[in-house]
Amino acid sequence: MKRSRCHVYWGLVTGPEIIIQAKELTAFAENILVALKVPRDRASLAAQVLIGANLRGIDSHGVQLLQYYAGQLEHGDVDPQTVGHVISETGACLLYDGENGLGHPISQICCNHAIRLAGEHGLGMVVVRESNHFGAAYFWARMMSATGQIGIVICNASPMVPPWQGKETRFGTNPICVSVPGGREEPWLLDMATTTVAAGKLYKAGINGVETIPAGWAMDSDGVPTTDTQKALKGLLMPLGGYKGSGLAMMVEILCAVLSGGAMSTQLGGIRLRGRPMRVNQMFLAIDPARFLPLGEFTERMDWLIRTVKAAAPATGYEEVLVAGEPERRSEEIRSREGIPVGAGTWKALGEVAGRYGVPCPIAGSQVDNLHKTS
Repeated sequence: MKRSRCHVYWGLVTGPEIIIQAKELTAFAENILVALKVPRDRASLAAQVLIGANLRGIDSHGVQLLQYYAGQLEHGDVDPQTVGHVISETGACLLYDGENGLGHPISQICCNHAIRLAGEHGLGMVVVRESNHFGAAYFWARMMSATGQIGIVICNASPMVPPWQGKETRFGTNPICVSVPGGREEPWLLDMATTTVAAGKLYKAGINGVETIPAGWAMDSDGVPTTDTQKALKGLLMPLGGYKGSGLAMMVEILCAVLSGGAMSTQLGGIRLRGRPMRVNQMFLAIDPARFLPLGEFTERMDWLIRTVKAAAPATGYEEVLVAGEPERRSEEIRSREGIPVGAGTWKALGEVAGRYGVPCPIAGSQVDNLHKTS
C-alpha cells in the first residue's frame, strides 16, 4: 500500500499543537474517508461536521474522531454504502432505520424529514434506530433552526457513565441540544452532554499526553473521583450535577432508545470498540414557532430575552455574561481566520491512518520540521 509523504514525518511531531487551516483540514478528512470507501458526498458531509466542531472549539467532537471512524470502517463495523430507510410515518411522527450506516448522512435525512413534517403539522419528530456517531449535535439542531424552526436533538451513546450511586456503566454521555432562531441577535444554541464533560475530552487528554484532568470530570473504576487521566480512561465519566445528570441521561435513553425500539443502555457498542456495531439512537424534533405567534414577534421576543440576560452585571472575575452558543461563535470567528489547533498526539494518529492509504498530508514536511525545532 502506498505511503503518503507526510507519514515519514509523524515521529517528529512532539510539540503541543499544529495549526491547520479549516479548508485544508476538511479536504484531508474527506480524502481519508473516501480512501475508506465512503462515497464522496457522504465523506464531504462527515468532514464538514467534524471540522465544523473544531472551528467552534468543540475539539472533543472534531477531527480527532476520524481515527475512530477509520477503525470502524476498516473492521466493517459501519456500512458506508447505506443511508437507511423510513419504517413508518404517521402524522408528525416518523420512525427511521439507519441500517448501521454512517450517522452523518442519516442525520441529514432525518433532519430534512423533521423540517418537512414541522412545515406540514407545526411539529416534526423523527426517531432513528441502528445509527452511528453523528458528530456534534449542534450541527443538526442548527440545520433545523436555519429554516426558522426550533431544533431539538438528543442521542443515546455508548455506556461509559454509571447511574447515580452506582459504579457500573449504564448510560452514555447522552447529549441534549437546542437551537433557536434569532432576529438581530445570533441564534441561541445549547449543546451539552449529560456528563460533566464529553468523553472526547478525556481521550484528547490521553492521546496528547496530559497527565491530569480537572476535578469533577471523571471517577476511577471504583467510582471514586479522580484527576488522574489514565485512571479516568479506565474508569467512569461523572454525571452532570450528580443525580440530575443521571436523570437527564435516562430521559434521553427513553426518548431515543425505548421509543425507537432500538438498542438500549448496555446493548450499545462504541466508537472505540471493534467487532460490533454501535446501534445508537437519535431523535430530531423541529418546532415551527409561527404556529404559536408570528415569526417576527417570536424572534423579537428572543432578542429581548438574550439582551436582558446579557445585561446582567457580571460576577467578580468575569467581564461579561455570555449566553449559550456565544463562546463557540467567537471561537469559530478566530479559528476561521487563524487556523485550527490540533494536538500533536491526535495529528500523529491521523497521520498513521493517512499513511495506510496514501492520503496526502496538508502540512509539508518542512513545516513539521520547524514545529519540532521550536517545540
